[in-house]
Amino acid sequence: MDKSLADTALREAEEEIGLNRKDVKVIGQLDDMATAGTNYVITPIVGLIPCPYRFKVDEFETDEIIEVPIAALLDEKCMEEGTALVDGKAVDSYFYHYSNKVIWGATARILKQLLEIISDIVAQGVSLESN
Repeated sequence: MDKSLADTALREAEEEIGLNRKDVKVIGQLDDMATAGTNYVITPIVGLIPCPYRFKVDEFETDEIIEVPIAALLDEKCMEEGTALVDGKAVDSYFYHYSNKVIWGATARILKQLLEIISDIVAQGVSLESN
């Protein structure tokens, strides 16, 4: 049994995308997020990993990994609000566009909260560049 939500997230990331927990520096947790179709509750854990990283995708669990620079996501033209059909129901959603890929659903809602936090940090004059 996992000791914490962060342990659960790290275990899941290892199973689904081959992310070794020893390579992750956990830096925080976002608000719980419910999925639209299944109504699962996700607790997003935020961490830093070395870049580049060699992921190993479990194709049963994960369709693909989309790597997007934070600067691209902060560009207002990257995101649009709209409606998605989930199990035949119209659901308000966010859509992030990058390099012919679209991030939407619970992932986009989680990303929106993270980007709002990052925007606040940048507005305070803190650099996002790593040393």
